[in-house]
Amino acid sequence: MKVHNFSAGPSILPDSTVENTAAAIKNFAGTSLSLMEVSHRSKEFVAVMDEAIALFKELLNIPAGYSVMFVGGGASTQFCMIPYNLMAKKSAYLNTGAWANKAQKEAKLFGEVVEVASSKETVYNYIPKGYEIPADADYFHITTNNTIYGTEIKHDMDVNVPLVADMSSDIFSRPVDVSKYALIYGGAQKNLAPAGVTFVIVKDELLGKMDRQIPTMLDYRTHIKGESMFNTPPVVPVFAALQTLRWIKEMGGVSAMQKMNEDKAAVLYNEIDRNPMFKGTVINEEDRSLMNICFVMTDEYKELEKDFFEFATSKGMSGIKGHRSVGGFRASTYNALPKASVQALADCMKEFETMHVK
Repeated sequence: MKVHNFSAGPSILPDSTVENTAAAIKNFAGTSLSLMEVSHRSKEFVAVMDEAIALFKELLNIPAGYSVMFVGGGASTQFCMIPYNLMAKKSAYLNTGAWANKAQKEAKLFGEVVEVASSKETVYNYIPKGYEIPADADYFHITTNNTIYGTEIKHDMDVNVPLVADMSSDIFSRPVDVSKYALIYGGAQKNLAPAGVTFVIVKDELLGKMDRQIPTMLDYRTHIKGESMFNTPPVVPVFAALQTLRWIKEMGGVSAMQKMNEDKAAVLYNEIDRNPMFKGTVINEEDRSLMNICFVMTDEYKELEKDFFEFATSKGMSGIKGHRSVGGFRASTYNALPKASVQALADCMKEFETMHVK
């Protein structure tokens, strides 16, 4: 039986990423040594890092004046690194979910934090609009895709202060106008690589302006100067990221990813909207995520939730259980998930309907 991987993260990766990384773990770049046991300063691995950064810039069309770095600590470490490096007195945050909330909590350690809007009162099932950003904020922070709740900001905002974005779960899923951002960051374990590496894209001119002393490892300039090699980088995830970046380029780039993702999402959202047994959890269609599609049983069939989960699992659907904080179901449709898997889930929902709806 084919298993369809809808896991929210760590998540599905391109076959070539898995296969090439597995091969390199046995024999990296013809060295007869494992990728896990070679020096990160060997010419073979330096070439990996250099190509990964170059492809990052190419695929996202990153303009001059920005640096790309790979660091450890996960996106959660960025919650403090960002205010450490960019916040003098005040920052502004849009609270659209658990990770956005955690990010602004960390920022409060460094000064005043203004929550410009929140959708917490309805369990984060929409993206707030019509808010005002303080003109004197050092930056404005958003989380573009909310994996737990299935909402997504699918456009690049025009704002009057430096814009910072957590793109952990939708990076490379659509074209991004990087010039509109001061900093973009994210954990790699959704659309890029296994867990263990974090990417950061930062506008160079914003760094080095804080009066405070920044610990060496938390200073972005350390990693830029060290070309992501100040300390030993997570070599396996970086190598895997390179394989994924190559795959994205071969598939036609980020615009091609967007078209694929829109097509996949349409298949599942259409079935959720059509099927009387299910309903989406996100109020506004424009806020619906292309990466994490969340849905529940309708009230009439709520008692069949466990039955559907077991039925879908028996059909090879893996990772569709909703986050424990919201329940229901979540299908994560990241770049590497084939459309056939999404169609298989939609067909599974149709079949379950024929079994229970008279």
